[in-house]
Amino acid sequence: MSLRMKSPVLICVDLQVGFQDEDYWGGNRNNPDAEHVCAQIIAKWRAIGEDIIHVRHSSTNPCSRLHADAEGFSFYPSCRPAAGETVLTKSVNSCFIGTDLKMRLDQKNCQTLVIIGLTTDHCVSTTTRMAGNYGYETFVVSDATATFNKTGMNGEVYLSELIHDTALASLKDEFATVMSSAALFDIL
Repeated sequence: MSLRMKSPVLICVDLQVGFQDEDYWGGNRNNPDAEHVCAQIIAKWRAIGEDIIHVRHSSTNPCSRLHADAEGFSFYPSCRPAAGETVLTKSVNSCFIGTDLKMRLDQKNCQTLVIIGLTTDHCVSTTTRMAGNYGYETFVVSDATATFNKTGMNGEVYLSELIHDTALASLKDEFATVMSSAALFDIL
């Protein structure tokens, strides 16, 4: 299968500086190389001339690292949009809610999405679930996403790698094909 034959659109989710503050998000972020892998995928997409849509989170909480007035709102340097690439801004977990993402994809007659970004169990998962429900053939790149520790309802701490792995397992085959960046590059 050549994924490139399907004219996939790359959706870059919340690749923002604010996610570098591990303590703010619960600590112990897994996959510290996620942005590096994302930058490689973005570079490949630009090289093959396929569409890229960058989505950033604008928190309504003025104290958030992702509030529009915070330094963390800006795109991670190696993952910044290039001139002419689409940038959408959302304030909830799904890239489809409060944006014109679906309309843009439908205008392009897009049927195939590749999703990368942060965080695995929040905005990546929510966007992927909606993409699958809308009927897009969706791919999530496992090493191009990451998350943080989570605290359970009884105060127990769940490690970021477990959260990451279970989020991907919940998406796999139900909403998306989950693959590594190496596997993605093999089918482009």
